[in-house]
Amino acid sequence: MSEEKTVLTEDLVKELQTMDTPTVCNALEIVVPKRRGYGYTTKPLVCTRPELPPLVGVARTATIRAAHPSDLNGDEARKMSDAYYAYVDQGPKPSVMVIQDLDGDQGYGSFWGEVNSNIHKGFGCEGLVTDGCVRDLPDIAAGFQMLAASVLPSHAFVHVVDFSRPVDVCGMRVVDGDIIHADQHGAVVIPSEALNDLKSVAEKIIEREQVIIRASQKPGFNIDELRAAQGAAAEIH
Repeated sequence: MSEEKTVLTEDLVKELQTMDTPTVCNALEIVVPKRRGYGYTTKPLVCTRPELPPLVGVARTATIRAAHPSDLNGDEARKMSDAYYAYVDQGPKPSVMVIQDLDGDQGYGSFWGEVNSNIHKGFGCEGLVTDGCVRDLPDIAAGFQMLAASVLPSHAFVHVVDFSRPVDVCGMRVVDGDIIHADQHGAVVIPSEALNDLKSVAEKIIEREQVIIRASQKPGFNIDELRAAQGAAAEIH
């Protein structure tokens, strides 16, 4: 994996946070046309803190299970847990955990609650995207965002099965080191080659949209006004 793929400057994070995730998807359709039909979540997720800025970070990936105890013995299980946390801590920052729940069906037991959100936040992780479940919503670490398939009360037998390998979460395939953008609408992978052009392209899209929106809000708006607005919007390059 190229090191350039995982570098996110503070300024670039702030720039990406000025856009919501649908706007990022719109811009990607122009910057990387082949990405129009994939690379984003295609199933609904619960966003536990929609008031927070968009979640932006470098993906750290893992898979978990909770329906049955781990096959590892006590010592092996502790080593796996320690290796996972070291992986998160030693990776690029800010990070976003992308966790595939192998139990399916929106999760069985939660890996995410008060304790793990604080540990991960301390390691420079800003939030997570998972097709599993979360809990302890009032007690989650300050500023930590969670997009999950469900909210459930128990952690059951939850344990990390593997980490750093590609995962598929709600139709979005993610490789360790991908750049993730997420908000209450869902999540998308931003190809590294598109990062520097997204903002300017998004601004042009918004400018074109505003021409049509302003026209539609005026008294007497009709099909002729729409056609005229669409023509004016098309002139913006």
